[in-house]
Amino acid sequence: MRRGWWAALALGLLRLCLVQANFAPHFFDNGVGSTNGNMALFSLPEDTPVGSHVYTLNGTDPEGDPISYHISFDPSARSVFSVDPTFGNITLVEELDREREDEIEAIISISDGLNLVTEKVVILVTDANDEAPRFIQEPYIVLVPEDIPAGSSIFKVHAVDRDTGSGGSVTYFLQNLHSPFAVDRHSGVLRLQSGATLDYERSRTHYVTVVAKDGGGRLHGADVVFSATTTVTVNVEDVQDMAPVFVGTPYYGYVYEDTLPGSEVLKVVAMDGDRGKPNPILYSLVNGSDGAFEINETSGDISVMQSPAQLQREVYELHVQVTEISPVGSPAAQAIVPVTIRIVDLNNHPPTFYGESGPQNRFELSMNEHPPQGEILRGLKITVNDSDQGANAKFNLQLVGARGIFRVVPQTVLNEAQVTIIVENSAAIDFEKSKVLTFKLLALEVNTPEKFSSTADVVIQLLDTNDNIPKFNSHYYVARIPENAPGGSSVVAVTAVDPDTGQWGEVKYSIYGTGADLFLIHPSTGLIYTQPWASLDAEATARYNFFVKAEDMEGKYSIAEVYITLSDVNDHCPQFGNSIQKKTMVLGTPVKIEAIDEDAEEPNNLVDYSITHAEPANVFDIDAHTGEIWLKNSIRSLDALHNITPGRDCIWSLEVQAKDRGSPSFSTTALLKIDITDAETLSRSPMAAFLIQTKDNPMKAVGLLAGTMATVVAITVLISTATFWRNKKSNKVLPVRRVVRKRSAPAPRTIRIEWLKSKSAKAATKFVLKEKPPNENCNNNSPESSLPPRAPALPPPPSMAPSTGAAHWTVPTVSGSLTPQQSQLPPNPKTMGSPVQSTLISELKQKFEKKSMHSKAYF
Repeated sequence: MRRGWWAALALGLLRLCLVQANFAPHFFDNGVGSTNGNMALFSLPEDTPVGSHVYTLNGTDPEGDPISYHISFDPSARSVFSVDPTFGNITLVEELDREREDEIEAIISISDGLNLVTEKVVILVTDANDEAPRFIQEPYIVLVPEDIPAGSSIFKVHAVDRDTGSGGSVTYFLQNLHSPFAVDRHSGVLRLQSGATLDYERSRTHYVTVVAKDGGGRLHGADVVFSATTTVTVNVEDVQDMAPVFVGTPYYGYVYEDTLPGSEVLKVVAMDGDRGKPNPILYSLVNGSDGAFEINETSGDISVMQSPAQLQREVYELHVQVTEISPVGSPAAQAIVPVTIRIVDLNNHPPTFYGESGPQNRFELSMNEHPPQGEILRGLKITVNDSDQGANAKFNLQLVGARGIFRVVPQTVLNEAQVTIIVENSAAIDFEKSKVLTFKLLALEVNTPEKFSSTADVVIQLLDTNDNIPKFNSHYYVARIPENAPGGSSVVAVTAVDPDTGQWGEVKYSIYGTGADLFLIHPSTGLIYTQPWASLDAEATARYNFFVKAEDMEGKYSIAEVYITLSDVNDHCPQFGNSIQKKTMVLGTPVKIEAIDEDAEEPNNLVDYSITHAEPANVFDIDAHTGEIWLKNSIRSLDALHNITPGRDCIWSLEVQAKDRGSPSFSTTALLKIDITDAETLSRSPMAAFLIQTKDNPMKAVGLLAGTMATVVAITVLISTATFWRNKKSNKVLPVRRVVRKRSAPAPRTIRIEWLKSKSAKAATKFVLKEKPPNENCNNNSPESSLPPRAPALPPPPSMAPSTGAAHWTVPTVSGSLTPQQSQLPPNPKTMGSPVQSTLISELKQKFEKKSMHSKAYF
């Protein structure tokens, strides 16, 4: 037991020694310029962006234990950096400003979990050119005397840039290069340029803009230069350097017959040319007065001291001198001005206008507009008079505000004259432009210094005349109405304006022209509407064009043209030529159906085609736009057709539909019977080909037959005529045998039809139509063999299958077969026909019978 206790104690002591032997970690000191270590002598530019990785703490632990890094700051300082505990990466988290804080104290630490080593470091913040120069002690206002010598210093501006180095050095220059001032680029001293002067009278204030610019530097990786501006206000101080200045020159005065001695004639006004600090001024007469005139030395008033009768001269030339009195009371600058004074008779009567009852300054007249040019305004009785004598009674007359519409006679008057006003521009005297014309009649003296004048108002009331025609607001009116508009519907309103007043301005409307029959117009309002009984049809007439006339009471008028277009309405449905149509189709060639929609415009007259019923439904296709019908691509022979039809027929009945594209849409259906054959069958017999070609147009066959008969008759007539003349010339008596045939009374149409029937019957003798069930063995010895052959029977009517629920539509087809008659003679390929020929003959015969009842032009 004691030995085990000692062993445990020894083991504990060993462990304690091992713990005490754990060495602390330490930073690497990599010196100046290194970006990793213990941040010794580390510096950082102030324009470093926030979030940048700026340094890496780097250290080691002697035992190789994991280490961690930390950074802290004084509680009163900003936490500018953050550190990654594991890798020691230091990141900038706050903006730097060297001007506010040029160094940062931080405590960095390294720990291995047991030992913590701390170091206090100082990070220097280096300068970047991020500050602009700033002027101090603003504003700058300077008072400078105007006589300051050129080159003198005026003021000194000072700007400070808180950056260091070149970014903190400031230079100065002026923004306006043409200024009379200059600035020292280094000291900022403002001075008056050499050769420049200041003048208070020309410019009292100068505004000088000074620019301060730093030396430039780096900011965020770029070279930048900052500048600032300030304005120096230079006020110019006036000094006594200008002579007195007279105001209101030249000076003229007049002395009249009734002027009393001591009366003021005129006043001379002068002032100091230095207006900043003017000196008082004294007036005096230098010469030329001869004691007849005096001047007030302070006010400048010149007075006559004698009566006009005592004055010896008609004109006095005086010289007035003004003298400045300096602040000390001594005379300073002087100036002299001439003054002219005339002695004249008394001109105390201005021109005066008179009417029939005495002096008058307003004259009124009423007259029609547009009087003849040169007409005198006889309603104005105006006289003008000036009671003065000689040159004082001479004056001119003129019109003010007449704008060239009138002129006055006479234009120059001596003492008195009758005033005549004449029309100069008749077109401008327009009631519609101005109902009242107002102008002034001015009388102005010519040769008198007073230039006395007087005016009189002339007011002319214009009376309206019928001088305007009604005018439409447009030369053309275009309207559009639907064709189904009821009678009395409004179409378009026309407007014409007559500027005249009263009855002259009343306008009546009327319409005329080939297209105006269906329309009416309200004579007062100009509203055009349809006749109550009018029925419009775009298919018959889609556009109407007529004229509308606006007329005043005297018959003056103007004309405009009206265009009316009918909008098509879908009021017609497509129509086939016949409700039952028959077509012959050759294999590989389509047949075409056509329906016509009589509507006038698209899409109402556009027709789409479709097959609504067919049995079976997989035999035909149809083009919806053209109406062409063709067999499906899978059917290429008659045998293929026979295989898909119960009766092995080649005659098909389809129900086709024609539908227009209007809204609402209309449609029509028709029954189409198609007889299908092939080109090989047609090539066997020209007659059969011709019958097939003329099956849908039997009149073509009738026309060909009639032409052949007419040719034969013409040839017969020619031969008979030639024979007659030949026998007549030969003196031979020949036996003549004449057969006279009397033409039957009934219309020849019946005979022609019977002839055609017999022809058709002969052609049909080659085939007989056997009813179902077919009998392949024909007995030539039967009693019926001696009868003439029969034409093929008509197709049986469609049979309705018993309905077992939904109605079932069945396309009517021909269910029969054609069998050639047996003959005693060997068969001749040329005389043998085909089932198609027999069927065509039967259908052609039926059409002949129908056409014969309606067509008289062929028979």
